[in-house]
Amino acid sequence: MATVRLDQKGRALTRAIPASFDKALAKFFGSGPNDIELAKAQHLAYREALLAANVEVTVLPSDDKLPDSIFVEDQAVVIDGHVLLPVPGHPARVAEQPPIAEFVTRQLTGTQVCSMNGEARMDGGDIIRLGDLFFVGRSSRTNDAGIKELRDLLTHLGHELRVVEIPGHALHLTSISSTPTDSVIFAPEGYLPEDAFGVLPEGCEVIWMPKDEAYGCNTIGLPNGQVLVAEGYPTVLATVEAMGLQPVVLDMSQIRAADGSLTCCSLFY
Repeated sequence: MATVRLDQKGRALTRAIPASFDKALAKFFGSGPNDIELAKAQHLAYREALLAANVEVTVLPSDDKLPDSIFVEDQAVVIDGHVLLPVPGHPARVAEQPPIAEFVTRQLTGTQVCSMNGEARMDGGDIIRLGDLFFVGRSSRTNDAGIKELRDLLTHLGHELRVVEIPGHALHLTSISSTPTDSVIFAPEGYLPEDAFGVLPEGCEVIWMPKDEAYGCNTIGLPNGQVLVAEGYPTVLATVEAMGLQPVVLDMSQIRAADGSLTCCSLFY
């Protein structure tokens, strides 16, 4: 999940690959998964990488009626113990939310839970966090009404929110960016203007990657100094190593084929 700091990544929720995964929505990175057994193996390796980094991992059962349901990041926004349940931006994905909402609210007993209403739409994949500064993508899945509800929550928590315009050839903000640490943003050249993130706090920076490594810009930084990175993106890999961090390289080919990235597959809470 892209809304937690490194020190908050102790527990992660995931969801198993459904038999219908080959019917997952696909428009941006691929034309759809074509090997469900390989997808399951890749998802298992992903979970094992989190476990090896001392993250407690829960796996919800798959639902064959919901091909995209492994992408749990989109279904709940957890910020400092508060939970915002968005209305997903694609109608086909609305039914994925109930078991995730039930699990998260049960785990975070007594916390404030807010649900989006009316015309508000948002996917959790449109949010990244840099320390205590938040960014949200205005995209095909996240609209102004959804952004307003997120802003209301963040204002209540004392955090700043900045809006990033997502180009039509990208799905989410996290599809093309991530924060491998609490002070660095990875983003690809050619997708966003150089001033997209504004003036960052002292000690923070955006590291721009080649345009053809846009998918690789999605990473997961972990508290133990490891960073999960997708296989096949040499500049991203070299940059992680140059930062003194330990990359854990994962084959994400079948996940990518469904427009999914590393952060999409887990919800840290």
